[in-house]
Amino acid sequence: MSFFNRKATDLEAKGIDPSRVPPGQYVTERFPVLHAGRTPPVDEATYDLTFSGLVGPDRVFPLSEIKAMDRTTLTYDIHCVTKWTKLDTRWEGVAVSDLVALLEVPESATHVLMTAEQGFTANLPLSDFLRPENLFAWRFDGEDLDLEHGWPLRLVVPHLYFWKSVKWIRGVRFQDHDEPGFWERNGYHMYGDPFKEQRYWGD
Repeated sequence: MSFFNRKATDLEAKGIDPSRVPPGQYVTERFPVLHAGRTPPVDEATYDLTFSGLVGPDRVFPLSEIKAMDRTTLTYDIHCVTKWTKLDTRWEGVAVSDLVALLEVPESATHVLMTAEQGFTANLPLSDFLRPENLFAWRFDGEDLDLEHGWPLRLVVPHLYFWKSVKWIRGVRFQDHDEPGFWERNGYHMYGDPFKEQRYWGD
């Protein structure tokens, strides 16, 4: 019996549907820490999120203003390109769609390029960015996020590999074209669907 078949059998024994786990993944109860570079120093008092590009003049939302908005709490599975999956994670924050509703996004916008501390970037089609389950989150499993997991604000996009869920997100630029981000320029797939194993170029 292969490693992944054995893992599927173990999940069934626990009453978990193995189809929740994408191919090539294993389930962990840990929350591994993976990012490029050092964990950046951040100051919650001055932290903000900027929307730019095709939405017109930049719109800057201080973190305090984002936290004052209606909160959403959602539970879902997350999947890392390094092959771990964590089930039933609970996140709290502001729905991406609620915040973007405050902007005037033109029909010409098709993609976003997200920026974070230390210059990290990642791309998404606009339709994926606006999915109702996506959050700008600052709480995880009932507690504030750890700094190493993206506090004071991270994007959560659960249907794609988790490198698209940008930690320490600081900006979203609306564009009329796709543009590879940091990992996409360095060999990762432009889209990153876990259930299609879109890990790297050519997958």
